[in-house]
Amino acid sequence: MLAADIFNLRGRVALVTGASSGLGVQFSRALSDNGAAVILVARRLERLTALKDDIQAKGGRAIALKADVTDRAAMTKVFDAGEEAFGTISILVNNAGIAHGDRATEMDAEEWRRVLSTDLDAVFFWAQEAARRMIRTKTPGAIVNIASVLGLAVAKGHVAYAAAKAGVIQITKALAVEFASMGIRVNAIAPGWFVTEMNEEYLSGKAGEAIKREIPMQRFGKEGDLDGPLLLLASDAGSFMTGAVVVVDGGQLVQVRG
Repeated sequence: MLAADIFNLRGRVALVTGASSGLGVQFSRALSDNGAAVILVARRLERLTALKDDIQAKGGRAIALKADVTDRAAMTKVFDAGEEAFGTISILVNNAGIAHGDRATEMDAEEWRRVLSTDLDAVFFWAQEAARRMIRTKTPGAIVNIASVLGLAVAKGHVAYAAAKAGVIQITKALAVEFASMGIRVNAIAPGWFVTEMNEEYLSGKAGEAIKREIPMQRFGKEGDLDGPLLLLASDAGSFMTGAVVVVDGGQLVQVRG
């Protein structure tokens, strides 16, 4: 079978959270370029609209829906609107996330809860909602959770983020076991250091240079480096994969673990 056939997403409906910037933009483009109709979700509607217009100008299908992923009422409305526009969502990319730079002794309860609500709680509830609707309509599908290498190995100043991403990995495995018999695959991607709006300032300085020296490939991830893993997990190319965590980090984790 040709690669173009097994990676083909025509007829699929994808929902991407955190689609207004960073990795979410690239994920949305990759899914659309390979045939999926895409529901773009984030808090910044003007950015989503610009991305939607760009996708449509290239012949793709997309809608832009404003929502905070921690708002479960807004989540329900997003799924309803997405279904009305394109039908049952069969691909969910749980991408929305936030970071922090607080040391453990300096982190207050409010910041801890803010990170965990977005990076962990929302991942579960959006996956739960997607699965419920796939099961109800007997639609096979794929859920792709965006974890991080910090869910597998830790670094100073990222305790809440690391805890959340480790939780995402465990959620991925647990849901994979529960949903497998229903035709729903659940996998995760654990990226290493990718330059995004969220970390651009940090990675552009001395700290970034130090991190880069620890990466065997001697560079940060760049646009397109996650397209292949995403398409593998979202398409029929990964039809026998569930509960997997695909690490994409230029070899950094291998070097840390030895």
